[in-house]
Amino acid sequence: MEEGHHQLGRWEGYVDWRNRPALRGHHGGMVAASFVLVVEILENLAYLANSSNLVMYLSKFMHLSPSRSANNVTNFMGTAFLLALLGGFLSDTFFTTYHIYLISAAIEFLGLVMLTVQAHLPSLKPPSCEPGSAACMEVSGGKAAMLFGGLYLIALGVGGIKGSLPAHGAEQFDNNTPKGRKQRSMFFNYYIFCLACGALIAVTLVVWIEDNKGWEWGFGISTATIFMSIPIFLAGSATYRNKIPTGSPLTTIAKVLAAAMFNNCRSPSNAVASMATSPNYATQTNKAEEEKVITNLPILTPTNSLKFLNRAVTNKPAHPVLECTLEQVEEVKIVFRVLPIFACTIMLNCCLAQLSTFSVQQAATMNTKLGSLTVPPASLPVFPVLFIMILAPLYNHVIIPFARKMTKTETGISHLQRIGIGLLLSIGAMAVAALVEVKRKRVATHSGLLNSDEPLPITFFWVALQYLFLGSADLFTLAGLLEFFFTEAPASMRSLATALTWASLAMGYYLSSALVSIVNSVTGASGHAKWLSGTNLNHYHLERFYWLMCVLSGLNFLHYLFWANRYKYRSMQQGS
Repeated sequence: MEEGHHQLGRWEGYVDWRNRPALRGHHGGMVAASFVLVVEILENLAYLANSSNLVMYLSKFMHLSPSRSANNVTNFMGTAFLLALLGGFLSDTFFTTYHIYLISAAIEFLGLVMLTVQAHLPSLKPPSCEPGSAACMEVSGGKAAMLFGGLYLIALGVGGIKGSLPAHGAEQFDNNTPKGRKQRSMFFNYYIFCLACGALIAVTLVVWIEDNKGWEWGFGISTATIFMSIPIFLAGSATYRNKIPTGSPLTTIAKVLAAAMFNNCRSPSNAVASMATSPNYATQTNKAEEEKVITNLPILTPTNSLKFLNRAVTNKPAHPVLECTLEQVEEVKIVFRVLPIFACTIMLNCCLAQLSTFSVQQAATMNTKLGSLTVPPASLPVFPVLFIMILAPLYNHVIIPFARKMTKTETGISHLQRIGIGLLLSIGAMAVAALVEVKRKRVATHSGLLNSDEPLPITFFWVALQYLFLGSADLFTLAGLLEFFFTEAPASMRSLATALTWASLAMGYYLSSALVSIVNSVTGASGHAKWLSGTNLNHYHLERFYWLMCVLSGLNFLHYLFWANRYKYRSMQQGS
């Protein structure tokens, strides 16, 4: 009787931190997720304290040009987010999200120690000099190796954390009950809130310390913060339920694709063939899509989308290794269906990349005084951060309950609608950024400071407008994407699917670097001045670059509408 009680109380497919079966009532829930939220504050503080101001560190202390500094920052941040795919893959395949977080935090800690030591010791940095002077040589040799070695160790650690921590928190909730789904949705919103909390401390206190007390203090605070996150995460060990890795999702995808290709000339299985020739095939496949795939019940009927993959299921596969089940085929279809949505968010993240690069450099040329206080340019993200911190709880407790009453659905506002709102806001953000840059350069010209490095007589609050628009876009899109990928993905691929959110950020940063290089290549081809080249930002045609981003964002939004309207949710909840 006692054994039967424990059997009924187990979470199937989950274990505790000692690899014992996880028990209902003992593991999972909001208490377990709360440890994740606290850890996320510390983790994002450690990451953003440096990345938000890194462009100034590279240009002032490592003597890289503005465009090279910007590209190095976007490459670093892009790599960090792209490596989230590795963290997600390892979490689904070999380790639990619990173990991946601990390993990744240790790696990030090591990278931060390297940068702290370099920032503290003058012998590990290039000699100080006046920017633009002939004697001002950029970092090279062993010093450059230490700089980039530390940065990319941090990137590896950040990637592992981003690929494991959100999924670890979301896994604490029961997807089979309305209460569990609502709590999970609330978790993702508060996850963004905690990102903002960490960012608020990073871009105010820590950035001020970096600019006024020295970068060794800034790196030191980040080092201490990521170190503190480890015991806090471990403190929740007894409450976590950890999903058991089920093998490589990439192997399943490759097997289904290979089977569909090599079985192309073979007859499909009798079951599939009989349904394919049945006049009721469409009805059966629609029913499967709406009832079988939506819930987590065994799949008995192939869906009607991506029908070429149905050939992977056959009585006589081309090779025994290529034998596939209908469930495996349907899981791969889900992956293919979400990829266009993923692709449409890359342009928005390309816009977000400007907040860490050119926007910071714009603000650095302006009057950053607030009364008697001089505000560091890298503290500008405080505006969208504060907005997110206000809007996220409002969204949870006011907007969503109201939307549920209006739409009579469990989610209130769908994931794709949230993402679409973010994409629209990014278009407005780039238009505002272009107009602000036009105004900034007009002031530089009229004040006679176009060729000077002196601060312009215009307040940096103008640049805050683009931060506000893009911060709002980030709130809608990031939370929407995290929950969209987690809920749509098969259970065996959830960590990897959630990591697609960060991969989109990575692609956005890489695209930003590529666009800068392409724009300079095209505009300088006929002997004309390149739009984004030189040591003085006043000589850049940054407003043209922002208009280009605005147009590309508009075209991307139309592309998104096409795919979003065609998308059919896998995990529509009861009542929606």
